Amino acid sequence: MRTQRQVVDYSLQKRAVLRDVHNGRVGTLEVCDASPYLKNAARFHGEPTDDRCPVCRRDNLTLVHYIYGDELKQSAGQARKLAELPVLAMTLREFQVFVVEVCRSCAWNHLTQQYVLGRDALTADELDQDEAVASSAAGRHRGTGSSPQRREGRR
Repeated sequence: MRTQRQVVDYSLQKRAVLRDVHNGRVGTLEVCDASPYLKNAARFHGEPTDDRCPVCRRDNLTLVHYIYGDELKQSAGQARKLAELPVLAMTLREFQVFVVEVCRSCAWNHLTQQYVLGRDALTADELDQDEAVASSAAGRHRGTGSSPQRREGRR
């Protein structure tokens, strides 16, 4: 995504946790503790990956994207599909995205990434270009209905 910025990657922290699990310093019950809400979010809003769960190695991981921001109001804290994020990024000034990987089998979960999205990162030229693309797309959708010229042609 073009407006993605202030990216924080938690892969080093994940490696340290997994090292502790595999060495026996941390039990699997301590790291496989996904709440029922997180598991449901993974089921309904998650994006499947090709990566196997690093703990149970039974199922592939699912990524869940949570959004937070002042402009979101009641929508803050909701899980969203990845396809919805670019639309929100073009309509909202700024919001945070937290990406959590979840194993639906063993309940492993870990925050993998955090970043900021929104229109604040775009320059004036990019904003004009994006508005032109959005308006032309809206025009194509409007053109499928009946236009004044079509109505006159029917008379």
